Amino acid sequence: MSTLTVSRRDFLRVSALAGGGMMIAVHLDGVADLLAQPRPGAPLSPSSFIKITPDGVITIIAKNPEVGQGVKTSMVMLIAEELDVDFKDIVIEQADVDAAKYGPQNAGGSTATPINWEPLRRVGAAGRQMMVMAAAQTWSVPEAELTTSSGRVQHRASNRSVSYGELATTAATLTPPDLQSVKLKDPKAYTIIGKSIRRVDARDIVTGKPIYGIDFTLPNMLHAVFEKCPVFGGKAMTANLDEIKAMPGVRHAFIVEGGTQLTGLLSGVAVVADSWWQAKTARDNLVVTWDEGATASQTSAGFAAKADELRQQPPQFSIRQDGDVDGTLARAAKVVEGFYSYPFIAHAPLEPQNCTAHFKDGKIEIWSNSQTPQRGKQMVAQLLGIAETDITLHMLQGGGGFGRRLSNDYMVEGAWIARHVGQPVKLQWTREDDMRHDFYRPGGFHYLKGSVDASGAINAWRGHFISYGEGERFVASANIPATEFPAGFVPNFAIHVSNQPLGVPTGALRAPRSNAVAWVYQSFIDELAHAAGKDPLQFRNDLLAIPRQPMTVAAGAKPVDDGFRAERMSAVVKMVGEMSGWGTRRFANGTALGVACHYSHRGYFAEVAEVTVTADKGVKVNKVWVAGDVGRQIVNPSHAENQVQGGIIDGLAELMAQEITIENGRTVQSNFNDFQLIRHRQSPPQIEVRFNLTDNPPTGLGEPALPPILPAVCNAIFTASGQRVRSLPLTKHGYRWA
Repeated sequence: MSTLTVSRRDFLRVSALAGGGMMIAVHLDGVADLLAQPRPGAPLSPSSFIKITPDGVITIIAKNPEVGQGVKTSMVMLIAEELDVDFKDIVIEQADVDAAKYGPQNAGGSTATPINWEPLRRVGAAGRQMMVMAAAQTWSVPEAELTTSSGRVQHRASNRSVSYGELATTAATLTPPDLQSVKLKDPKAYTIIGKSIRRVDARDIVTGKPIYGIDFTLPNMLHAVFEKCPVFGGKAMTANLDEIKAMPGVRHAFIVEGGTQLTGLLSGVAVVADSWWQAKTARDNLVVTWDEGATASQTSAGFAAKADELRQQPPQFSIRQDGDVDGTLARAAKVVEGFYSYPFIAHAPLEPQNCTAHFKDGKIEIWSNSQTPQRGKQMVAQLLGIAETDITLHMLQGGGGFGRRLSNDYMVEGAWIARHVGQPVKLQWTREDDMRHDFYRPGGFHYLKGSVDASGAINAWRGHFISYGEGERFVASANIPATEFPAGFVPNFAIHVSNQPLGVPTGALRAPRSNAVAWVYQSFIDELAHAAGKDPLQFRNDLLAIPRQPMTVAAGAKPVDDGFRAERMSAVVKMVGEMSGWGTRRFANGTALGVACHYSHRGYFAEVAEVTVTADKGVKVNKVWVAGDVGRQIVNPSHAENQVQGGIIDGLAELMAQEITIENGRTVQSNFNDFQLIRHRQSPPQIEVRFNLTDNPPTGLGEPALPPILPAVCNAIFTASGQRVRSLPLTKHGYRWA
């Protein structure tokens, strides 16, 4: 992140717009993997445009998908700050999907801020510099005598000023400044970055404006539904198509062969009608013969039984082994064992998947929302056998993503149906489609054994993680990092793994892997703290004070560095302790504090939850304190607080009641009646958020605040009631929201 190697020519390209004016684009070489950890020297590829017209209209194009995270506002703030314009005076446009023009356009992995922080500021600064150059040329004065503010250039010596719009045509003829010579603002001079700015789409959202994919319409548009096999990977063999075609409003009904994993198109039956209700009504009358395939034999109960069988056998492989774990456990004064398990979870965005498409003359135009729209274009191109240049993909706002829209199955379904129909068609999933055909957060099983020495310090930790995959290859998002804390801080530490086959599709859910592993590890750390007779918060800081030993690697291999810095985590643990009054407050029976911390997606978060547990297992989270470290600068404080609070709410919903169970290869749950979100009245009355600003590059906030809340609440439940929760959701143990 510290150095960007970009040529002057590639950084800025300036061209005159129709009617005069200028357009500025940043072009950086290389391709950044969406979910890869940005590292120093890694190639970045964000792009952005500034359009200034002679009439003074300043338009900034937002390149990344907006799925509720506020990126359409925060990324534009970076450009507007350095361009030196007032945020209220700019027009924001959503970019279409075009890799050659904009570079990567993705939403996921909390990567928007770390990837775009410097490049987007630099393009704004370059735009400002070109306005200064144009004014200096117009007035024949030195550039050093000119200043800018609120979209104007001033020459104080002669008391003259001119708007950017008046300079735009002249600026378009100038050679752009060198990247390294562009001067960025002193943060003390920021007027936009660091200020709370309302989301640009907030009013449209609360007033119900049609801004989402589910709202989109086209003239002469038909409506489609798609029935897939309830068993994952099943294939449609026959269907009563003639009967369906005879129903009111139905224009088309046909079997989709599908079955190609490369393109993401599954087999099923498509029904296309004049209205969505007619299509859905016809679908309800479908009679399909399915070849259910091998996954039909898989069940959640079977997964649990297999895990119990595997835990009694030698692990299939190991991902980390430090010191003498078995010998230390055998000699330990106190040993703690715990079996933890967590279920599959659906993403459950409020807006079910949808896609509108029109195939004509060998080309296709698509209107959809996706967290990986460029990958969606690639998949459609492969599926239809056309060039990506023959695909126009318009990005619409998504009503939530949380990782679900990293997959583009709904886009390829819409494209396939549109080609068959030959006129505009909108594919709309039902809530049940979305719940039963997700890429789920994978479940998992952890068999843990740890010990503390006479001083109360952890001296051994052994984990047998039973997950899903084949051999040493995990299914998507089902792995565990070898560096997961407290790895490296315990002298004798081992993580062993056994995998079992899985036909259920899995994928990244908000804070992938961390949303489960943090609950397991931070809960077990709490168990060890109590076994040692230590204060749980101080126990963590004592652990963090131990010099971290690097992971043992093969000869000649580079040491593994996950970016974790103990001093940053220790600081937020201490901060949240002070915020919550940890150790200084007394509670009535049934109320207690719980603490947890976690590092993920380059963010350090520590959280304390005050929880009351009633005699009949009612749970009320009275308050949550959150301390986070995501670097030196918070771009938009109100959005940052919102992201943290949203992560807490998501985590509490997962904790209490969310579970996807599999029976005979199919999902049991279907809607919010049996896969519950948290209600307003069940949410904490207050979530207090503070950030510890450190001299590190700014990083993202979409994910890292979620993982610690699950163990923080469970640890509080233990202190309040004496009952340790080792499997989720809480409803499995009779708990409910009070």
